[in-house]
Amino acid sequence: MEVKNRILSTGHDTVMAHDGHVTERLIAYQEARAKGGAGLIVVQVSGVHETARYTSHVLMATSDDAIPGYRALADAVHRHGAKICGQLFHPGREIMETQDGTAPVAYAPSAVPNSRFHVMPVPMSLRMIREIVSGYGDAAARLMQAGFDGCEIVASHGYLPAQFLNPNVNRRDDEYGGSVENRLRFLREIADDIRSKTSPEFVVGLRITGEEHDSQTLDTGEALTFCQMLDQDGVIDYFNVVAGTSASLKGAVHIVPPMYFPNGYSAPFSAALKQIVTKPVFVAGRINQPQTAEQVLASGQADMCGMTRAMICDPEMPAKAAAGRVDDIRACIACNQACIGHFHKGYPISCIQHPETGRELTLGIKTPAARRKRIIVAGGGPAGMKAAAVLAARGHEVVLHEAAAQLGGQAKLAQLLPGRAEFGGIVTNLAREMELAGVTVKRNSPVTRALVEAEGAEAVVIATGGKPRRPLIEGGEDTHVVDAWQVLAGQANVGANVLIADWKADWIGLGVAEKLARDGCNVTLCVEGLFAGETIHGYVRDTMMANLHRLGVHVVAYARLYGADGSTIYMEHCASGEPIIFEGIETLVVSQGHDRVAELEAELEGFAGEVHVIGDALTPRTAEEAVLDGLKVGRLI
Repeated sequence: MEVKNRILSTGHDTVMAHDGHVTERLIAYQEARAKGGAGLIVVQVSGVHETARYTSHVLMATSDDAIPGYRALADAVHRHGAKICGQLFHPGREIMETQDGTAPVAYAPSAVPNSRFHVMPVPMSLRMIREIVSGYGDAAARLMQAGFDGCEIVASHGYLPAQFLNPNVNRRDDEYGGSVENRLRFLREIADDIRSKTSPEFVVGLRITGEEHDSQTLDTGEALTFCQMLDQDGVIDYFNVVAGTSASLKGAVHIVPPMYFPNGYSAPFSAALKQIVTKPVFVAGRINQPQTAEQVLASGQADMCGMTRAMICDPEMPAKAAAGRVDDIRACIACNQACIGHFHKGYPISCIQHPETGRELTLGIKTPAARRKRIIVAGGGPAGMKAAAVLAARGHEVVLHEAAAQLGGQAKLAQLLPGRAEFGGIVTNLAREMELAGVTVKRNSPVTRALVEAEGAEAVVIATGGKPRRPLIEGGEDTHVVDAWQVLAGQANVGANVLIADWKADWIGLGVAEKLARDGCNVTLCVEGLFAGETIHGYVRDTMMANLHRLGVHVVAYARLYGADGSTIYMEHCASGEPIIFEGIETLVVSQGHDRVAELEAELEGFAGEVHVIGDALTPRTAEEAVLDGLKVGRLI
């Protein structure tokens, strides 16, 4: 199989399947990546046995009625010169949810539970092993019949084949457990069964974890040995290297690593693997820019780079790179909010910077404006910038006015938190979109009704954002109170003993706690929720919580800010209503959400033109909703 470039979209669940089958939405999603120039697209996992249903929205390749959907998907990808492979999958004990919400019956090599989903599996019988092995081959044959170029055995992330390989999970005393040969037997039988049921031209790849980053891990040296043995068997055509395991919170963050991890950090393992196998080696893990991918390839660490989130964020990334338009690429910032974050909530994946992703059939096409209008956008945060870019791209005359000296809104503060500097990329990317669309930008220019009328605007988009909510704190007149924005902007004199009152349970409270702890403060983080980071994606939360634990931050959940008296802070337990009292607090940092800033809306009452309010000016939410609001209003006017 010849691939036109070395850019790979790795297999990733999209929550776009329905009843186990390919949908028009999934086809449109993958076709956008093929049209954008991806060389190889590996489609999300397809179950090979009825016990492989690890979510309620998994693709299934267990019957011939799946073939027409796969064929339509393959045809759509092939139309644009890309190749397509399908992942063959069984989760073993790693089951997230069932079809009806009841506790799952999961099967694994041995009755060893996982710590992430708290599943106690049933040891697989020899009969079930044979059934599942045959299911892999049957599924591969269906993909081949549908026109796929190949398949990929998922032996990564602690899923069933990896469970057989791992002696901490596989405690069998039969021919499938114990020695290296025995633990590899299951995977070898799968590869052999696929080979026996497909043509010699049908590619068979293997996805494998190099480093699981967990205490109950498969030894990295053994992982290399297993790959070398399979390579010598001559049954595997490529090795696709990833990191992490689904089995634990610590290991799972590496499945889709957030911005706290270095770019291309899995490449050392792929480099080691390339030294001992004869077939191509692919690698994925925070490779979000063509410059990073080129470094990995040029240094001989891999033969192809998985750039999945890069193409979720910008489906045209490969074509832009090929044309030398590197500055036009909308770089992924690894926030994980709308891609894997949506998946874990059971919603179709998207991107906070590019909400067209996953909505190709509804929001992906921007029709030219019926009539060119003069439009003012008030506010240069993510909502305003996206609205301005889309409006101008459709043919309107757009002027964006930003009251401050810099664009970005709250994103300017978000990038100041430890490990989150990359979040500032959303500002750079949206600013470039505006530039390419021909938006006129005026800084230090607050919008008033007089300005709107003087410029002859026919429509106004109000995207003036929000401001920190400062609740009335009973008895707190003598307490040193500052807000999170002041801390981040360096405008607060913070004492040594700090308590953070976090209402939203998001990344702001966690990030401010880490910043102050790194500054040498003794920090207590009180969260008005079940746990810190409750409202953000788990991989981001767990990484930040690991940092707080290492820094000695004291975290108190179920804690609502009630009052203060000098250095004493009073919290109320959210469930019991009982007081929680903290003494000796020198600074109270309030992170209590935001209030909308929308005075312009009232000022424009009676204005003859259109007025639209978006982003936090409509109601405070996150950057994801702000950018989506901007896209929608940009399509509307």
